[in-house]
Formats: sequence, structure tokens, C-alpha cells
Amino acid sequence: MTMSLQLVPRALRYVEEVARHGSIQAASRELGIAASAIDRQILMIEQELGAPLFERQSTGMRPTPVGGLVVSLARRWRSDAGGLFTAVRQMKGLDIGHVRLAAMDSHANGLLPALLATVSAAYPKVALEVDILSTDAAVEALVDDRADLALIFNLRARRELHVLWSVDLPLGCTVAPGHALAGRSSVSLKEAVAYPIATQSRSLAIRRYLEDKHAWMFSERDPPVVTNSLQLVKRLAVSGAYAAITSELDMAPEILAGDLVFVPISDEGARPQTISIAISARRPLPRLAQIVADLAQGEILTVLRAVRSRISGTAITASTS
Repeated sequence: MTMSLQLVPRALRYVEEVARHGSIQAASRELGIAASAIDRQILMIEQELGAPLFERQSTGMRPTPVGGLVVSLARRWRSDAGGLFTAVRQMKGLDIGHVRLAAMDSHANGLLPALLATVSAAYPKVALEVDILSTDAAVEALVDDRADLALIFNLRARRELHVLWSVDLPLGCTVAPGHALAGRSSVSLKEAVAYPIATQSRSLAIRRYLEDKHAWMFSERDPPVVTNSLQLVKRLAVSGAYAAITSELDMAPEILAGDLVFVPISDEGARPQTISIAISARRPLPRLAQIVADLAQGEILTVLRAVRSRISGTAITASTS
């Protein structure tokens, strides 16, 4: 007996089999159940509903309109039970699946390896296809159905997208332990840019975010280094020659390793960035993609808790749509 059959109430199974075979005796042979037991269950349902389920004719038993409703209920129950069985198989990793994930450059040496390890351990037959993209490219990948979900910084509201989950990422100045700002409990943006800053180019969301909120940082003088590679920004900050304005999630591996120090920005108007898990609003989310999204949320929170406990114990406030 299959799992889905076991989950269907026996009374419904009996009615369905009688309707299928046209007699209690035939259903009895098919199910291996005594005909009297099947007849008793049918009578109990008829008493409960106050209406007959079958017309007993010389050619066999035909469902009445009420009996047809009960047969439909049995079939829906069987279908739902089968769907549950399939979902459980997927959760156990028994089914092969494929999920397309778009992520940011800063995730490549921290969050993504941990997420891939978690998915592989829990769902060994699920294949993850990961594309490292800019925020704009990740959005387009979702819209064009080239990605099932995306981890996106500073995502702006769009009708075509749905945000599953989002969390704030306060701005900070990241510097090497020997840097002059490393011992500060906080620093203003004006104090930070008094030192050489390695700055992201406009292809990255953080640069456009800073230009929108703090344009003066770029109008007063040109940054000494501008690059579209966050990995290069990290290396320059680790060298001690440059500072970087970014979030603690961007620099999490280096902060946890002690290679960089995160100094919170104290400006009252310095609004936090965000990291969001987003999907297309035009297509249903595949079951396996939802599983990966849930695991990604867990990994992000794990990283942030570890980093923030090292920095100052900052609380995490997330939103779910």
C-alpha cells in the first residue's frame, strides 16, 4: 500500500472503489476487505449525510449525485496526499532538481560557499546554477526567467518582482586593524573620506546608493580608486592603504577572520542598505527554489549574527513579504 493510499480515509477509498467497479463485491476483491465492512462504511456515510450514495440496480451500483460528490472528495484527497508524498521526497533530497540563483560579487567568498555546502548536505540531488551579477543584471535575470531567485542589494520596488525577505544592513567604514580609524566606536562619513577610499563603480548598487544619499562624497573630489570589483575593494582595505564604505555582510569573511574592522557610520541621515531575496512576480516559485530561498535566509542571518556579535551585538530586523 502506497503512502498516498494510506493517507486517504478508508471510507472514502471504499466509496471510490465501489464507484469504480460497480459493486461492493468487486471492490471487496480489489481491496482485500470484507464486503460487509465496505457496506457498513457506506451506510455510515449515508446516515451522516442523510442521502444515499448509490443507486442499486440489476446491472450494478451507480453513484447518486451525492455519491458523486463523495467520489470527487476521495479523488481530491488522494491527489493532495500524492502531492504531499512528492513534497516530502523533495525535502528528503530524493528527487533531482535544478535551481537558478543570481547573487552578488560580495557573496562569492563568504555567503555562497556556506549556502552551497548547506544545500549539498541537505539535498544532495539538487543542482544549483549560480550566476554572479550586478543588481541590475540580477533583476533582469528574474524578469527574463533566467533565474528562479536572486540575492540583491538595495533592490528598488518593481511591479515584476516580489520580495520574499529583506534585512537592513547599516553602513560602515571597513579598515585594516592598523588603520587610524580602527579603534573608533563610530565615524562620520566626512571623517572617513578624509582618508583614501577604495570606491565601487556605478555598476554596483552601493555606489549609486551613496550617490543618491550622499552626493557630496563624490562632488568634492574624485575617489583615488574606483572599481567594479568588490573583491579588489576588500584586498585594498585589507592592505591598510584604503578604507571602504560598505556593509558588514560585504566584508563578513574578512571581519570574522580579523583582517578588517567594521566601524559604524554615525551620520544621522545614513540610511542602511538592504539585502533582499527576490523572485519574479509573474511566475510561481518552484518548490525547490523556495527551499533554497529559506536556506539562503538562514545563512544570511547566521553570518550577520556572527559578525554583529563581534562588532557590537547590533540587532537584526528582517521583513518578509
